[in-house]
Amino acid sequence: MFLRFFIAHIIFLNFFLNIQADEKQSIINHLSEIDNFSFDFAQITEKKKETGSCLLAFNNQLRCNYDDELQKEIIVNNKTLVVLQKRYNKIYFYPIKKTPFINILDKAKLINLVQESSLILNDDIELIYLDKNGKKITVFFNKKNYNLNGWLIEDDFQNVIYFSLKIKKINIDIEKNYFKIPSLN
Repeated sequence: MFLRFFIAHIIFLNFFLNIQADEKQSIINHLSEIDNFSFDFAQITEKKKETGSCLLAFNNQLRCNYDDELQKEIIVNNKTLVVLQKRYNKIYFYPIKKTPFINILDKAKLINLVQESSLILNDDIELIYLDKNGKKITVFFNKKNYNLNGWLIEDDFQNVIYFSLKIKKINIDIEKNYFKIPSLN
């Protein structure tokens, strides 16, 4: 009796691990075909919800426009994150080198995250990863088309940030200076 249970358990475990490997490989294959994408988002931090639209290019570049009264815009270009508040003409510079966010903007790091994470199958595919700084990153992918659906991270101030997105277009043409960091006047 124990032997049958043991064999059944091994077969189930093998089947489950194969499903996980197949799902991860499908995500990696899909990511490999993407250079950039535009999307709408909802960001929830400490009970505050913000919305807007972004363009992400997998060479560590991102530009987001928020739907808010501050006319907030975020630009990431390589190692610099800039928050613009156009309404008040203010610019804030932040390094992103030590944040878990860098793992999502760099395609090679995102693929590595997929490979090394724990996988949970729910309505979405959830990948849970601990980065080198010990910060937990949960990344969500669509179970049907393997598109990125969002992430859950903790920022440098211990704020939990849930970022959900809906991809609009993939691999679009981008202006040369679209991700240019503005200079201080």
